[in-house]
Amino acid sequence: MGLWHVFYADWQMECCGTPFSVGDEVSWPLLLLDADEMFGGGWHDQLTKVSGPVEDVGGVRLVREETGLTVALGADPDDDEDRRPLPGDWTRSVGMLSVERHGARWPQVAGRVRAVQVLTQAYAESAPGSRSWEPVAGRRRLRTVERCPKWFTDADAERADGQRRRWRKSGVVVTLEVPGTDSWLSYAVREARGMPQQDPEPGAETKDLPAAALTALLESLSTVTPPPTPTARRRHGRTEGHRR
Repeated sequence: MGLWHVFYADWQMECCGTPFSVGDEVSWPLLLLDADEMFGGGWHDQLTKVSGPVEDVGGVRLVREETGLTVALGADPDDDEDRRPLPGDWTRSVGMLSVERHGARWPQVAGRVRAVQVLTQAYAESAPGSRSWEPVAGRRRLRTVERCPKWFTDADAERADGQRRRWRKSGVVVTLEVPGTDSWLSYAVREARGMPQQDPEPGAETKDLPAAALTALLESLSTVTPPPTPTARRRHGRTEGHRR
């Protein structure tokens, strides 16, 4: 079973979502978004890679991910040209999985909720006295909870670095376990537990792991702290960087 980070936006939940708890079985339509367009970018742990053939279903570009996940590909609404891959293409895309309950319809993904983190995003006033706010890239917090709230709130404005800022609870980051799939996150969990990566038994990464231990492990793999700057090294005549 693959573990996937999925973002559930506050307005999607408040409009027509149903709150859920850790351990619940859910079914959601998933959309892969450009991570740089989500709250100014700066994401790392929560990024998802999908690869597979592209098909068109009622005008929606779907990827039947090679490990079993079905995901719709988002388009940039400000782009004059549709840059999504064409039906019949094979694509490899990296972005943020999100729940999308508005507009077109496509097959939903069913799975079990393994962790829930409330996302609190920083916003800065776009201009002094403008009363309009823009997300601050990379300035966010995650707090582990047992249940997704129905309603989300703003904090009072404060002044920081010469700007007025405010924090807003902007949704939740969910760890969703989906049968018949595999993922970067599942790989990271197996690595953290010292488990073999070759031909893993489905669901082995979470099997027999107490709930509290699983929560702590998943929390450590879904942070907002920037990763360390790669240290350059030279190998075989070219410069490479260390990666986690």
